[in-house]
Amino acid sequence: MDALAAIFENVVLAWGLLACGVAQLSKLLLVLAVERQWRPAVLLETGGMPSSHAALVSGVAAGVGWQVGFDQPLFALACALALVVMYDASGVRRAAGLQAERLNAYMTPADPDRCSSLEPLNTNLGHTRRQVLVGSLLGIAVVLLGISRMGGLLEGLK
Repeated sequence: MDALAAIFENVVLAWGLLACGVAQLSKLLLVLAVERQWRPAVLLETGGMPSSHAALVSGVAAGVGWQVGFDQPLFALACALALVVMYDASGVRRAAGLQAERLNAYMTPADPDRCSSLEPLNTNLGHTRRQVLVGSLLGIAVVLLGISRMGGLLEGLK
């Protein structure tokens, strides 16, 4: 039980998850502002502006650096993990989304009975580099502002 309690008391993780939530919430607001649609389902979708994955991993990496020092091996590990996740989001996952778009285009068949039961593939899987960049900057900002201004507040709630 002590390990579980320690997870819930981890300030860096808490602020990283908050950064991820802020990124997801901003997607909802962007869809509302740009597309003039209220789509709460976007809160659970992958892809889109900004990348919540990038916000989470870059925020946690920044928080680790802030807490243990930017010259420590643990910060290097957190940065390496963040870079892999962000590269994957804008590379492999984006390519999978583009491939899904092409496959969906073939699902308007000459034989409708054969493909009528097939669901279209999810095409919003990855991110553009701009979406990853904005997500990573958002994550760093949320975590560093949160830890520097209110980190003690979270520690006082333990």
